[in-house]
Amino acid sequence: MIIKVLGSAAGGGLPQWNCNCANCRRARSGDPSVSARSNDSLAVSPDGIQWALLNASPDIGFQLAAHDCLRPGPSLRSSPVQAVLLTDAELDHTTGLLQLRQGSSMEVFATAPVLHALEHGLPVRRIVEPFASFRWQEAHPEESFPLFGGQLSVCPFYLGDKPPRYVYGELPKKPDQQKEAWVVGYRITDRLTGGTAVYAPGIEAWTPSLERQLEAADCLFVDGTFWKGDELRSLGVSELDASDMGHLPVGGPNGSAERLARLPARRKVYIHVNNTNPMLDDDSPERRILAELGIEIGFDGMEMEV
Repeated sequence: MIIKVLGSAAGGGLPQWNCNCANCRRARSGDPSVSARSNDSLAVSPDGIQWALLNASPDIGFQLAAHDCLRPGPSLRSSPVQAVLLTDAELDHTTGLLQLRQGSSMEVFATAPVLHALEHGLPVRRIVEPFASFRWQEAHPEESFPLFGGQLSVCPFYLGDKPPRYVYGELPKKPDQQKEAWVVGYRITDRLTGGTAVYAPGIEAWTPSLERQLEAADCLFVDGTFWKGDELRSLGVSELDASDMGHLPVGGPNGSAERLARLPARRKVYIHVNNTNPMLDDDSPERRILAELGIEIGFDGMEMEV
């Protein structure tokens, strides 16, 4: 199984168009220690010919063009991209579907609440219907499904029940209602080699079920949005903490880094990293902490085989 990191930043990318934080300033200036990054998305393939996207970012057109194997062909209007797996209904993971509308025929997998949101709150499904032959498929947590004729096996798993802001108030919950799978991760297994990768760009809490998914994988791509819980609040740009936004911070005694370090995976990679996160600086103390723990920071163009 081949995995390509098409984009490694959280929503807004790095530099973010309206942000003047230290990382954004340095990325704009061309400082080599802070690399520019586009919005988070991965591509996965069993053979380097057929590809599935993990989330469709607003940068998807540029991301596909940056990789020879993802460019159109061999016919006039064809693409090696055959499927999209959505982890949630957030704008930075779904609006790229609008750019994939030009006559494309592909499967789009998402959970029931995400499919509902893309029909009503953000009507992507109705917008693309006149242009593209998308086949919308419901993904059920803990129920595996095949890709590419069974060459890959995909298992969605629950990560959180936080909906995107544009649907707040539209879907009231009953007191006895089971939590809805607004956020999922995917465990992807190569049926030929047995190699397994996990993609989890939005982690609300470190749960026993999440740890079970991570323990069984060879390669992990996980939520690296914020280093500290109060990162944005301390900069004066938001009143929201990381937990309010559905993200477990990286640093600290209850952060994800120390937990990841104990897992047996061969590669442990942070993706979906916010532009304010100090670990984006190659020379920062935070980056040195991760290096000592054996954890990597994903970057646009990163590639590996599992």
